[in-house]
Amino acid sequence: MSKRTFGLCVVQVGGIQPEDSRAEVVQRLVSLMRSAHARGADLVVFPELTLTTFMSRYWFDDQETIDSYFETEMPSAETAPLFETAAELGVGFYLGYAELTSDGHHYNTSILVDDTGRITGKYRKIHLPGHSDNKSELAYQHLEKKYFEVGDLGFGVFESQGLKIGMALCNDRRWPEVYRALSLQGAELVLLGYNTPMDVPGWQEEPHTKMESHLLSIRAGAYQNAVWVAAAGKSNTEDGVYMIGGSAIASPSGEIVARAQSDEDEVVFASIDLDYAQSFRDSVFDFSAHRRPEHYSIIIDRIGRGEPLPVPGFNS
Repeated sequence: MSKRTFGLCVVQVGGIQPEDSRAEVVQRLVSLMRSAHARGADLVVFPELTLTTFMSRYWFDDQETIDSYFETEMPSAETAPLFETAAELGVGFYLGYAELTSDGHHYNTSILVDDTGRITGKYRKIHLPGHSDNKSELAYQHLEKKYFEVGDLGFGVFESQGLKIGMALCNDRRWPEVYRALSLQGAELVLLGYNTPMDVPGWQEEPHTKMESHLLSIRAGAYQNAVWVAAAGKSNTEDGVYMIGGSAIASPSGEIVARAQSDEDEVVFASIDLDYAQSFRDSVFDFSAHRRPEHYSIIIDRIGRGEPLPVPGFNS
């Protein structure tokens, strides 16, 4: 079997506090990028909404305050050092941030940047979790549905650094349709950043299952679609809220090949074989041989759960 190796890093960020400036955060990320390069990284994956604390935990009424968490250009004067360092080192990166467009739209966005510092792809988050109403009785909220619009770019796959790369963000990783939409476009690698608090309003479970469901999601996505998945998260305590961390890289076999060992800033590296997926694509997940989309129409036709469909000769 051939080998096409690639140095892949997910960078875990151990919490960003409200008082941390963008310039301070960017310098922290630049330092982590340099550490990743020293490990052999060709591509570095940063978390979702990396540049500020997770603003969706707060209720704001003032639009100017809300907009202060958003970026109006990329790169900007404050984020330029990331792009300059990428070009200097010859390392690509993925970055999640809050985007305010020139026509006033607010998106939870990620970009893909190649090893020359050029933006080669953009994704806007589609599966927004949480709520939009003010649950003022809670110490912390989860207001993505208040602050962000559903992404309008679909699930794109981009050619960058000789790979076909798909992108997702946080809650997207829990939806199997995301990985399938990307793998049907030939994605070899899926990148995603996330911010997952230990306590989420309306979602209570045993603490250990937060990490289990996270890892299960990326493992299943990798295995069922014969792709590599790289997931980078925030971790530790961010303004009093614990973020689960667990940054990891999953292989097309569904195995975790590298995972954060702490809940602090950490560079998680793996030298991956991009051709390892081919045996899965040629056998159990040979889509052209085995997929039967004529029987999957309910996935498109129905959004929520409903009654069973008629089956001829049984319940018709």
